[in-house]
Amino acid sequence: MRPPDSIPIKDYAIESPLKKSSTVVGGDLYYEVKINFSTNRNIAAINFVLKDEEVGAWYQHRGRDFKVALIDHLHEDNNIVGAKMGLGIWPGAFGQLSSMILKSEEAQSKGEDDPNQKKKRLEGFYEEHSIVKEILISNSLSVSVRRCPETAKNLLYMETDLPGDVVVHWGVCKDDHKKWDIPAEPYPDETIVFKNNALRTLLKQKEGGRGSCSLFTLDEGYFGFVFVLKLNKNTWLNCMGNDFFIPLSSSDGLVVQSRPNQSEGHRQVEPDQAVSQGASTDGIISEIRNLVTDISSANRRKTKTKEAQERILQEIEKLAAEAYSIFRSSIPTFSEIAIVESEAEALKIPARISSGTGSGFEILCQGFNWESHKSGRWYMELLEKTAKISSLGFTIVWLPPPTESVSPEGYMPKDLYNLNSRYGSIDELKLLVKRFHEVGIRVLGDVVLNHRCAHSKNQNGVWNIFGGRLNWDDRAVVADDPHFQGRGNKSSGDNFHAAPNIDHSQEFVRKDLKEWLRWLRKDIGYDGWRLDFVRGFWGGYVKDYLDASEPYFAVGEYWDSLSYTYGEMDHNQDAHRQRIIDWINATNGTAGAFDVTTKGILHSTLERCEYWRLSDKKGKPPGVVGWWPSRAVTFIENHDTGSTQGHWRFPHGKEMQGYAYILTHPGTPAVFYDHVFSHLESEISTLISLRNRNKICCRSVVQITKAERDVYAATIDDKLAMKIGPGSYEPPQGPQRWSLALEGKDYKVWEAS
Repeated sequence: MRPPDSIPIKDYAIESPLKKSSTVVGGDLYYEVKINFSTNRNIAAINFVLKDEEVGAWYQHRGRDFKVALIDHLHEDNNIVGAKMGLGIWPGAFGQLSSMILKSEEAQSKGEDDPNQKKKRLEGFYEEHSIVKEILISNSLSVSVRRCPETAKNLLYMETDLPGDVVVHWGVCKDDHKKWDIPAEPYPDETIVFKNNALRTLLKQKEGGRGSCSLFTLDEGYFGFVFVLKLNKNTWLNCMGNDFFIPLSSSDGLVVQSRPNQSEGHRQVEPDQAVSQGASTDGIISEIRNLVTDISSANRRKTKTKEAQERILQEIEKLAAEAYSIFRSSIPTFSEIAIVESEAEALKIPARISSGTGSGFEILCQGFNWESHKSGRWYMELLEKTAKISSLGFTIVWLPPPTESVSPEGYMPKDLYNLNSRYGSIDELKLLVKRFHEVGIRVLGDVVLNHRCAHSKNQNGVWNIFGGRLNWDDRAVVADDPHFQGRGNKSSGDNFHAAPNIDHSQEFVRKDLKEWLRWLRKDIGYDGWRLDFVRGFWGGYVKDYLDASEPYFAVGEYWDSLSYTYGEMDHNQDAHRQRIIDWINATNGTAGAFDVTTKGILHSTLERCEYWRLSDKKGKPPGVVGWWPSRAVTFIENHDTGSTQGHWRFPHGKEMQGYAYILTHPGTPAVFYDHVFSHLESEISTLISLRNRNKICCRSVVQITKAERDVYAATIDDKLAMKIGPGSYEPPQGPQRWSLALEGKDYKVWEAS
């Protein structure tokens, strides 16, 4: 009787999610719930209300529950849904939820008829009622063109504040017929040919995550530049039904700005207009003054709510950030002064030296396990395997903590500048890093910033006095760690009770740690960081350290428990992944985080044969990778969870299902050392090859096609299809032809022909 994934609400109701329907009419996406009733059950009617999970709003019919009667005696009631009684249009925030299908069969009535009751004969019926969600969004798109006199090429710069990943499909035209052609190279990064008549480029995220941009270099002789924008699989932006067109034949000093106002899928674009930076900043300053006046007058009148004032303050902050970005921008002001710089310098996208999030195509190998320190020469042992690791397709290796440590594994650091550890000497470490670079692999150092072991005791016999080059006293220890009597400020995170927790609010501590990280980058050659126990201190401090050390890639270990009810993992793990997202946000997106949520869900999925867990209520991956894939580092095992520690070991014998998932999906996948050098090597290597060959990256688009009890299936970028689980699945052989690329125990991967 209960639909799949239904949840009891106390003892009187059931919550059932609407599922995507296979029915598509006029391009509209439909959702449905099917509830089957036995005619032998004593059920008179079904009552229901609707809830918008996005905003938490509830919807009823004229203040009462909707009702579908299942007997043939019906009282006249305005809130009954029947074959002839419609609900009209329900306004509200339900997006494209545009149908509910409810079917009832005739039930036999019992007992004698009441003369006061009106007889009605129920039959099967189909009712459709539109629910429209109207959202007004204002975004901008600007394109500027400048001719470089030295190279005689057109330099076209495009930027937008549209959120998320924005893909531009573009080309050039040779006359006013505006027929698309593919220009000669060079092309921006992350550009591919699309269907032999256009180019597709993923715009680069701007610093601070406020929109994206890209620079296009075009030869002379083209009439114009044509393009459309793609926001997701179902959302394209164009200019009032036509392609955006930027003239190139007389483009000197041209700035084109458009503001797509999105309402009910309808977009308006303002006419092209020339805007100088001075005019832009003057306008912003004027807007800020008006908003400040609004706040002042509101304070005098005491009429505006706190929420309204907060909205005004947020708008001021946004405008100030926009003004600052204009001030810092390296885009020319398009004055009449001749440009004499070279092509590379004439019009350059503001680029960070390093974002901490890599190129998006990284595949990470953890280069050690819990026992690696025991030989005393791990660096030299790993040196012999550098070529092998490179040949398997890995692009980054994560090395163990390099510092002198009270614990042999390295996670209780003492003298941060002493890099002679149980894994080998500092010279051996430098040699290993150099060799990895020679085979094209970048290296992450495992840095422990949360805590540090002291060299001596204070006057009370407590270990909180540090030695070595960073000879801190007890001011460097947080005040609320009861074991180490620190004189610093209170901790900004959770305490690690085995060692003194460092107070990162102290300026001298941050200065010393930033200098240490820069030293590791310069002298040892590390390319980035794996950050241990980042729950212990605020992510804003991490941003400070990453800004100073400028890593190519950085990932934090934010680990806490998932949500359980009576020992069973909850299906909804949004709260858990939100905590990880909050930490990434605190770093301003400068670092990724291990997707502990996905690992935990994979555990329950494989242990209980409940593959429906791999789709959240919105049909997306249920971990961090479903919300912020470019910052999710997916994994199934590491030195803590597996190896000889085994704190949270992945289901035995099902490791390849886990790797078939993370190595085909978005996010940055990490593979554990023990699995790389094992009987799984060949299958893992093939999956990595498939990922690299099809250019699957951390921002690839996953479309879940099946998530049921015994099988999960998805397509990724329309290039790969995969399934895990004992259940059956084959990708449909329509216009897209699929060929089986890899098959193992309870998993398959297909490649688009």
